[in-house]
This record gives sequence, C-alpha cells and structure tokens, in this order.
Amino acid sequence: MTSASNVLYIDTPASLDAFCQQLGTAAWIALDTEFLREKTYYPKLCLLQIATPETVACIDPLALEDLSPLLAIIYDEGITKVMHSGRQDMEIFFHIHGRPPSPVFDTQIAALLLGYADQIGYANLVKEMLGIELDKLHTRADWSVRPLSADQLQYAADDVVYLADIYQKMTAQLAAMGRLAWLAEDFERLASPDLYGNPPELAWLKVKGGNRLKGASLSALQALAKWREATAQRKDRPKGWILRDDALVDIARHRPLSIEALGKIRGLSEGLARNSGKVLVELVREAADRPPVPFPDTGKRIKPSPDQNVLVDVMMALVRMSGEQNDLNPAVLASRKQLEQLVHGETDISLMQGWRKKFVGEQLARFLHGDLNLSVADGRLVVIN
Repeated sequence: MTSASNVLYIDTPASLDAFCQQLGTAAWIALDTEFLREKTYYPKLCLLQIATPETVACIDPLALEDLSPLLAIIYDEGITKVMHSGRQDMEIFFHIHGRPPSPVFDTQIAALLLGYADQIGYANLVKEMLGIELDKLHTRADWSVRPLSADQLQYAADDVVYLADIYQKMTAQLAAMGRLAWLAEDFERLASPDLYGNPPELAWLKVKGGNRLKGASLSALQALAKWREATAQRKDRPKGWILRDDALVDIARHRPLSIEALGKIRGLSEGLARNSGKVLVELVREAADRPPVPFPDTGKRIKPSPDQNVLVDVMMALVRMSGEQNDLNPAVLASRKQLEQLVHGETDISLMQGWRKKFVGEQLARFLHGDLNLSVADGRLVVIN
C-alpha cells in the first residue's frame, strides 16, 4: 500500500512540469477527481489524482493557475485514461477543455465482462478483486478546504493506486478470455461529447412533472426551462437556485400574463419575481402563439400479446443460457423490458450494441427471424444452428 508520505502533492508549476514529463512515457494512467457542485452549476474541480505502476500524485488545481501541462497528458491520444464510473470525471474535463478525453477504460463497465454486478462501486470492486477494505471516512469531505490532511491525501490516492492494480489485473483476465476488444464501442460512447452537453433548448425534458403538461402550458414550460438553464449556466448556479421545478411547472400551468399574477405562484421568490418577472411573463406570452415541441419517442412500453409473451419467455431462457455459458450475470445482458422492445422491432437498445450484441443480441435476432432452432438434450435446452 502506498503511504501518504509517498504520495506526491503537486501545487507548484515546477513540480507539475516535472511530474508531467515523467508521465509523458506512460501507456496509461489511472485517473480520478474530487469535486464539488452543491453551490454551482458546473462541477468545481478540487483535486486530481493520477497513478501509474511507478508513481502516484495528487494535483491541486486550486493552487495552480495553469493546468495545461497536465491537460496535454490527459488529452494525449496515445495514453489510455483509466477511470471507475468515469462519467462525472469526463464531464469535468468536457467543461474545462470543451471535449472529453480519449481513449478511456472504465473499470465499472469492464467489470461486467468478468461477471461482476452492474454498476459495481469502486470500494466493492477493490474488495472483490484485491481483497482490500477501503476506508470510507472522507467520502463526504469538503475537498475545497485547505490544507488537506495526510488522511485525506491517502484516501484520495487510494482511489487511483488500487485502480491501477485493478486495471492491470482486469486487462490480463479479459485478454486471456478474448474479450478485451469487445469493450471498444462502450468506451467510445463514454468519450462522446454528446453525453456531456446540456443544451438549454432540451432542458424541459428533465423538469420533474413536466410530462403532465400539454398544449400552451407545455410550450410555456419549454421556454421557461430554456431560460432557467441558460441563466444557471451563465451565473454558474444550480438551476434549482434559479427556479425550482415545482414553481416552473406551476408557472407553465397557470400561464400568468402579468407581474401581479406571477407573484401569486407558490414557491416563487420575491427576488426572482422582482428581477426577472417581466422576462418570465413575456416568455409565457410568446409561448402561447406557438405549438409545443412534441415529446420524443422514448419507446413507450406496449403490453405484449400472449404470443409475444411466449417469445419473450423463450428469449429470457436464451439470455440465461448465454450468461451461464460465459460466466456473466444474465441481468447485465438484457432485461425483460428490452426483450419486449426487441420483439416489437426496436433495435436502438443496449442489448443490440457492443459486447451484449455479440454475446446474445445477434442470437436473439436470429431466433426472432426464425433462423435459430431450439431442442432439448439430456434435460437441457440446446441451440441448433
């Protein structure tokens, strides 16, 4: 185990340059971040942890005005960035640099191909793969407070020290099983910029309770949610601090056309009504003259017919067979809902993407097309190709 005394704490340009020169020859780095976003719209980066088999460091972005040398390493296409459940970390780099880094390797995603549970946490993966219990003392720490204690540095370093160990063990196992290359499509999706942008014009889709509105009220919601998202981004404040979802929906439902009527909306602060009331009323007024954007087709669940239920039952058996044959948890291959979607002709689902498609998706498609026969031998279901 790496002790805190062996963890490099980097808070000067000179030490950052020296560390980055050392990393320049690495084929991969284990990477993690500590951040806060309780009081901001964008995550505030408070600490960066990086490890290789030779070194581990905690880099202090609050003490360093220029992270360019480090970002050059993180965005080097010749260096794989290893993370666990890295979507939030990728979002931070997206906002810092305008795009997420690549290539990446996410151990939470890769763990599925080794038979681990879906969305397994880092501490549980460390325990199961390395037999080590991690200290969770600083899980809720405020990483913006300085100085950081030796215990905090150790806690932060552990997030990449063991990640490096897991990566080496995991890639060796996956390579031996011939499964390493199957993760490429999943990792490419993780590095897609489309995952990390929050365009204000789509903000209405995330408003709780907005799906109950129709007509002019829905049109008003779309305009108001766009305004709120853009305002939160510009001010770098949580959007709930600008206007809560329930108040947003109430404004859209009642469609006030005056400041006085707006002020009667429950949950609307006096400050917001005073400073932004004219804008909100005008947005409501303009929205009344245009039809709302229709809700996207999200594959609304259609109740299967009795015959379709039989097909889904057989497909569930095929999924379980594939899981048993490949030492995988069948639940991470496909859910019953996805099988019902496949029966209804939907293909834009995870079951028909990446390694899941290779393991079972293609077989299920052949079954539905009548190109796969089933039989029983020695009391077991068998597939006849």
